[in-house]
Amino acid sequence: MDRHVASCEAGLRIARMDDLPRIESLIARSARQLSAGYYSPAQVESLLRHCFGADSQLIRDATYYVVETPDGTLAAVGGWSRRRTLYGADHTKSGADPALDPACEPARIRAFFVDPRWARQGLGRRLFAACAAAAHAAGFQTLALVATLPGEPLYRALGFELTERFTLRLPDGAVIPVAHMSRMVEPAVPVGPNPGGRGPGRHGHGVRPA
Repeated sequence: MDRHVASCEAGLRIARMDDLPRIESLIARSARQLSAGYYSPAQVESLLRHCFGADSQLIRDATYYVVETPDGTLAAVGGWSRRRTLYGADHTKSGADPALDPACEPARIRAFFVDPRWARQGLGRRLFAACAAAAHAAGFQTLALVATLPGEPLYRALGFELTERFTLRLPDGAVIPVAHMSRMVEPAVPVGPNPGGRGPGRHGHGVRPA
C-alpha cells in the first residue's frame, strides 16, 4: 500500500498498557534515525537510557495516543498531560507527579515520536490536534513542552514559540541542547482531509477509544 494512502487510513486511538512494548520500540527507532544530523549517536543513546521512553502515567490518565495503520503497525505516538512532569519516562521518574491547575498552569505536550517509515505524513499534526482538543476540554488555556532539536521544526509549524533554550545534563555526562516552547490552546486545529474514513475529518480529531 502507498505510504501516503496508508497514513490517511491510519486510526488514532487512546493508548493501552499492552501497547507499551511497541511504544518503546517505536521510540528507539524514531530517536536513532530521526535525530541524525541533530545529535550524535552517543547523545541519542544517552537520551534513550536516561530520558526517552514511555510514561505509563499518561496511559493511565488516557492522555496518550497511538496512530495505528490498518495492518496494526504503530506509526506514531504522542500525548498531553495534566501533570507537572515536562519530559521523561517510567525509568526516569521518582516521587509524585501532581496535577496542574488549568486556570494558571499550562498542560504539557509529551513524548511525540514518529516511526521513520511514516515521517512527514502529517501524523504529528494529527496527534497534536487530538491533544489540543482534549486539553482545551479539560480547561487548559496554554500548552508547554520541551522540544529536542529534531522536534523543534514540527512544534514551530504548530504555532509554538521559543521560551528558553537550555541543556539537559544526563547522568552519564552527556549534554543535550533542548528548547522550552509554549503556545495558547485552541479548541480545534485543522489537520487535513480524511480520504480513508478512519482518521479525523478536516476539523475533527477522530480519537477512538482504547
